[in-house]
Amino acid sequence: MDYISVSQAAEKWGVSERSIRNYCQHGRIVGAVLNGHSWLIPESAVKPDRKKRQGKVPDDLLSRLRIEKEAGMTGGIYHKIQIELTYNSNHSS
Repeated sequence: MDYISVSQAAEKWGVSERSIRNYCQHGRIVGAVLNGHSWLIPESAVKPDRKKRQGKVPDDLLSRLRIEKEAGMTGGIYHKIQIELTYNSNHSS
């Protein structure tokens, strides 16, 4: 079996070398092996499909707040409102 390097695979598939290393590390390229510090990729390997992205962020505020709350996301609208309401309720005492 013939192998190609990360840079050759990146050029062949039109993606960055970092993406190729990421694919290898997560087992998304069948037959890729780590040889010391470099990945060896089978010449016959096919480019992995991209993961489907999450849907578009909703435009309405209520849906967005629900998504951020469920995800426990920090720095979003829900988080900012929590902080401001807590600050204001403590400040008025």
